[in-house]
Amino acid sequence: MVHSGQGETMSIGNLAQVTSWQEPTLAADPQRERIVAAQAGLIVHGGEQLNCETPPASLGAGLTPTAQFYRRNHFAVPLLDEARWRLGVSGLVDQEMSLSLHELTQLPAETMVVTMECAGNDRVRFERPASGVQWGPGAVGTAEWTGPRLEDVLRRAGIRPGAREVIFSGADSGSVEGSAEPIRFERSLSVADALESGALLAYAMNGRPLPARHGYPLRLVVPGWYGMASVKWLTDVQVTGESFRGYFQDTHYVYERGGRREPVRLMQVRALITRPATGQELASGAVAVRGVAWSGAAPIDRVDVSVARGRWQKARLIGTADTCGWQQWEFLAAGLHPGETVIRARATDMVGQAQPEQPEWNRLGYAANFIHEVRVVLR
Repeated sequence: MVHSGQGETMSIGNLAQVTSWQEPTLAADPQRERIVAAQAGLIVHGGEQLNCETPPASLGAGLTPTAQFYRRNHFAVPLLDEARWRLGVSGLVDQEMSLSLHELTQLPAETMVVTMECAGNDRVRFERPASGVQWGPGAVGTAEWTGPRLEDVLRRAGIRPGAREVIFSGADSGSVEGSAEPIRFERSLSVADALESGALLAYAMNGRPLPARHGYPLRLVVPGWYGMASVKWLTDVQVTGESFRGYFQDTHYVYERGGRREPVRLMQVRALITRPATGQELASGAVAVRGVAWSGAAPIDRVDVSVARGRWQKARLIGTADTCGWQQWEFLAAGLHPGETVIRARATDMVGQAQPEQPEWNRLGYAANFIHEVRVVLR
C-alpha cells in the first residue's frame, strides 16, 4: 500500500523500493490530477506536467487551504511508499544517516507559517515574451509547515571541514532539453544558507500529513526563497565540497540579463489585490480594497494603493505578519464615480525595497514583481 498523504491509501500492486531516482516509482495520473485541481478552483495551465495557480480572490486569508495551494511540477508526481522510503544524509559528514519518516517525526519539530511563490509568478506580464509556464499572479500561497529544522539534522550528522554546499534531491525525474539521460529535480544551498535560513524538513502542511501532490512524505521548505528551493519528495541530502552545477541550479532558475547569470534566490517584494477582482461590477461611492503583501528579504513596512490613476495612498496593515508569512492589508477607496476604474497596489519592505513600475526583463522571466492592478466597473 502507498499512503497518499491525505488520510487514504491506494492499492498499487508491486512497487520497487524508492531510495534513489534510478529505481522505478509509481506516478499519479496526470489527467486525474488536472481534474482535481480544476474542481478545487485552480487555474490549470497547459503542458504535459501539472502546473496550476490560485485565483487571487482565494488568497485573501492568512493561510491558503491545501486544496487551493498552487502547484508547480517539472515531472510527474511520484507516489512513494512510506514503509520503504528513507531520507539519506551523506557526503562530507561525520555520520551518514538513513532516516525513516517515523524517525523524523520523533525529532524536535517546529511549525512555521511560510509564504511560497513560484519564481515565474506573473511572468505573463512581460511585454517581451519570456520562456516558461505563462503564470498569472496566483502562483503563490501561504501555509503552515511542520517538521524538524534542517540545521538540527545536519548538525546531528556533523558537517566536516571543507564542506561548501548541500544538495537536495527529489524522487521526481524525467527528461529535459539538452540531456540524453533522465535527471531528477535537485537544488543546492550553501552550507551557511542550509544552517541559517531556518529551513524545515516538512512532513505536515496546514496541520495534516503532507499531500502527495505537495511532496509527501517529506519536502524542504526554505523561508523567504522562491519555491524552487523547497524541493519536494525529498530522498537525499548530500554535503559536498564542490559547487553544484545541476540543471535546475545552473541552467534553470538563473537570471540571464545582458550576458550575466545570477542564481534565483529570495522572493522580491510585492503586493496582491485579492478583493475586488478584475471585471467585478460594484456600486459607485466607496469600495473596500483588500490584499496581501510579502517579501523574502524582510517583513512588509507599507502598502500603497492608487485608484483611477490617482496619487498613492497608504493602506492599513492588518495585524502582525508572521516573520516568513505574508501581510494582510486593506484600503477604503471613497468618492468613486460610475465607469471603469483601475485599482493598483504596491508594497515596500522593512529594508526599503519597493516594487518597481517595471521589473527588469530576463530571458526566463523570473521575479516578475509587477505592480498588481485590477479593473472594476462602478455602477
